[in-house]
Amino acid sequence: MREITFLKEQASKWQDFEKLLNEKNANPQKLAGLFIEVTDDLSYARTHYPTSKTTQYLNGLAARVHQEIYKNKKENRGRFFTFWKTEVPLMMFKYRKQLLLSFSIFAIFTLLGFISEIYDENFVRFVIGDSYVDQTIERIRKGNPLGIYGESEQTGMFLRITINNIFVSFIVFVMGLLFSFGTAFQLFRNGVMLGAFQGFFWKYNLFAKSLLVVWIHGTFEISAIIIAGAAGFVLGNSLLYPGTYKRIESLKIGARNSLKIIVGIVPVFIIAGFLESFVTRYTNMPLWLSLFIILGSLTCVIGYFVLYPIYVSKKLITKITADGKN
Repeated sequence: MREITFLKEQASKWQDFEKLLNEKNANPQKLAGLFIEVTDDLSYARTHYPTSKTTQYLNGLAARVHQEIYKNKKENRGRFFTFWKTEVPLMMFKYRKQLLLSFSIFAIFTLLGFISEIYDENFVRFVIGDSYVDQTIERIRKGNPLGIYGESEQTGMFLRITINNIFVSFIVFVMGLLFSFGTAFQLFRNGVMLGAFQGFFWKYNLFAKSLLVVWIHGTFEISAIIIAGAAGFVLGNSLLYPGTYKRIESLKIGARNSLKIIVGIVPVFIIAGFLESFVTRYTNMPLWLSLFIILGSLTCVIGYFVLYPIYVSKKLITKITADGKN
């Protein structure tokens, strides 16, 4: 779009950001959201109007926050730590509604899969396949229903599972290109499979046992899928709701921001693969240890991807507003 059009369409947002930066009791949530939008506008302006006054203005507007994030850090080293310390949390904060949507869809269809399996004994075969079900029934008869986790060599299993987890989450994410409906379908598919799997063990009176074993690694694994779903919705919504940008420009911004989320969950893939390969195989571990791992994993996920982003946004913006008045 022409620079004058871009200026007219976005100016009110920039003015709001300036006003909030100078307010004594500014809303940190609104400031954090506006800052991310201003940096998106700055990226667009640098590409299309690199020497204009608009770009200079946006650069100065974003600098107060941007410099606070990166000051006194060497780019080659500091950026790596800053990415997980600040950038990913800010993305999770901005797109918290997409995260809630992803979680809600997954939870609803997991419950649907569970109920369907309870009332239809063939449902799990339709969803997961006869081979896996028959093998699991045979293990139940032998008294080791979850023995599959201990049947493979650990290192090779770790590599296969980690790669598979990355692949599944990437599919959930990239299907957002189908205007978010592809991501919703993948969440539906994975949710129903999980629900049917748990419903199957419920019918064999092994529900509690399956929870204590499967969720040792499943807490991180399922969390990664849900977060990837949020990234997929960010990508898809950039196509569905481009706002004042051209659709292709909106897609570029959505792709950049959602990719930050996907890269941010790489450690989650690795931890989930490690737990499934090296820890879950001990299906008879003490109850307290199993609960400790599961609850500890859940605490890590909620702490970093939900609570810490709120803390980062409030702390960062509060400091910036304070510095701006000194």
